[in-house]
Amino acid sequence: MLLLFLAYFGGVLTILSPCILPILPFVFARADQPFRKSGLPLLAGMAATFAVVASLAAVGGGWAVRANQFGRIAALVLFGVFGLTLLFPSLAERLSRPFVRLGSRLSQNSDAGPSITNSFLLGIGTGLLWAPCAGPILGLILTGAALGGASAHTALLLLAYAAGAATSLAIALLAGGRVFAALKRSLGAEEWVRRILGVAVLAGVAAVALGLDRGILTRLSLASTSNLEQRLVDRFHPRSKQATTPNDQMMAGKDQMMASNDQMMAGKDQMMAVNQQMKPASVDASRPNSELPLPDLSGATAWINSPALTPTSLHGKVVLVDFWTYSCINCLRTLPYIKAWYDKYKDSGLVIVGVHTPEFPFEKDGSNVRKAVHDLGISYPVAMDNDYAIWRSFNNEYWPADYFVDATGHIRYHHFGEGNYEESEKWIRDLLKAANRRPLPAAATEIAATGTEAPPDSDDVQSPETYIGYERAQDFASPGGLNHDKPQQYQAPGELNRNQWALDGRWRDAGQIATLLSPTGKIVYRFHARDLHLVLGPARTGSPVHFRVTIDGKVPGADHGMDIDADGYGTVTEDRLYQLIRQHGKIQDRIFEIEFLAPGVQAYSFTFG
Repeated sequence: MLLLFLAYFGGVLTILSPCILPILPFVFARADQPFRKSGLPLLAGMAATFAVVASLAAVGGGWAVRANQFGRIAALVLFGVFGLTLLFPSLAERLSRPFVRLGSRLSQNSDAGPSITNSFLLGIGTGLLWAPCAGPILGLILTGAALGGASAHTALLLLAYAAGAATSLAIALLAGGRVFAALKRSLGAEEWVRRILGVAVLAGVAAVALGLDRGILTRLSLASTSNLEQRLVDRFHPRSKQATTPNDQMMAGKDQMMASNDQMMAGKDQMMAVNQQMKPASVDASRPNSELPLPDLSGATAWINSPALTPTSLHGKVVLVDFWTYSCINCLRTLPYIKAWYDKYKDSGLVIVGVHTPEFPFEKDGSNVRKAVHDLGISYPVAMDNDYAIWRSFNNEYWPADYFVDATGHIRYHHFGEGNYEESEKWIRDLLKAANRRPLPAAATEIAATGTEAPPDSDDVQSPETYIGYERAQDFASPGGLNHDKPQQYQAPGELNRNQWALDGRWRDAGQIATLLSPTGKIVYRFHARDLHLVLGPARTGSPVHFRVTIDGKVPGADHGMDIDADGYGTVTEDRLYQLIRQHGKIQDRIFEIEFLAPGVQAYSFTFG
């Protein structure tokens, strides 16, 4: 019962939040009509739709989020037409498209009075577009939905929250209706107010379409009601105490993890030794090597920028096979060279195949990979290797890994990791000369990469790649250690040694990922490097999560990365690598702290450069 009260009261408080602004025009556009037949059905439709959509999004996964996106687009079109017909009543008579006639019908007053059905339909559209600022109370509800799964209790809590918002809007709507009725008594005022409402509706559509309701307005709302909500949550729904002593299973897992890390470091040393062996004094591109044929590529789960390629279709071509994944910082730093070689030598017979083999689950999503390929400016063929079939056929073990194939279909050279670009380009040129004996472009390829693609400052990197999921985590410093797959209230210690990190707040740490469950939470890391990156994802509902970064307790200023501003503010909008720190002064041990200002964020790994 207390949770229902909290949910309802949290909804009431949304009237004070800037995030309510984009939908106010949709509500007040019908303030001149009787409340029982217009305002009440509209608010009922809004509350019911929000409760249903939020429930599905919290427990239904990606399909529910994508379905909601289609609904939002349809609602934006509907309200866009609605706003235009408020501005230009004659528009509906000149246009014949069905949705325009529907918008005109919604905007006109008939002699029979307003239609309850039309008002409820507008309410459904409003519910699809409403994105309330996620304060502590809504965060508590959505977290419970994600953990507990679908239930009548979850739906009831979300409905109570939406009913609270509808209550405060109803009071405002009743007051607005009286103001509108008074204005109607003035000659010409009714048409003037109608046009203002039309402009306001179109402004609301633009705000939602551009994401201002989830971006700028969410940031403005941070200090509005969160403190009051948090006090209510702490008083009426206190956190349960967690055990502070790690169990035997966790300690055994930690020992196994440390052994695995030692093996990984040994493997890295071995990889470097192999790279040195693969750097010949002179390149003999005419020498055949029948022992290393190009493996089959048929295991790809999808192809981007090209139909499926096979060793047969590639015969006679010089091929570079590049294993990568879009959240890997080492892969991102090699991309400028890979793209430059493709642009430079594609007309000379070079084919590049990017094999995208995912490290994290979100990298298996085709839409995520296609967006990354587009955003990164990759125009050569990319094979999605979600099942690791191509990875296994090459016996590959590293990101990035490049395999150079001659025109007869045999692997002649390979390189793991970053660097050695001059040697790699020399192999490309000599294999092309041996294949077609045509003049080639100038040898030197000059690269001026920026952002995450810029080369690392290797001399000052003294922090290793660090995973947050318990399967590969190391140097975790919060008291009690990581509680595997279970919610835990963590606390960051007052001091950290170099490369130690900690969680603060209520988190659930899984094998590859940690998810924030409390309304706010932090990750703290003592690092030594020029650049700091963190792989992050938004809440499962698709809602962006805002955060703020500090270095040694201060705003980053000029040392901010490309994904935050000088004050340290940024937003997690999609699953990817975020560059948070790029220092310009002397490199020394620094305390990095990132505070997430809403629940649901997913954290994967740190990388440095």
